[in-house]
Amino acid sequence: MKPQHMDFDTFQKSLQNEAPPTLSNPLLLALWHDAKGNWDRAHDIAQEVDTPDGARVHAYLHRVEGDNWNANYWYRRAGRN
Repeated sequence: MKPQHMDFDTFQKSLQNEAPPTLSNPLLLALWHDAKGNWDRAHDIAQEVDTPDGARVHAYLHRVEGDNWNANYWYRRAGRN
């Protein structure tokens, strides 16, 4: 299946589905799972992406979790203080 183009509106609409869309960007997939309430799956995906964007999503997920210390660590890894 061809990866789907994903703008914000398309992403929001995809949250009505039970299964995620086919996405070429794993970080969008992680955010999709988080938006659906599956933090663990989102975290598993994000921690596999070793880029500054991956670190930002990883940090966001820890912030959502309430683990600010860990979130701050990942924000620093992403180059944000």
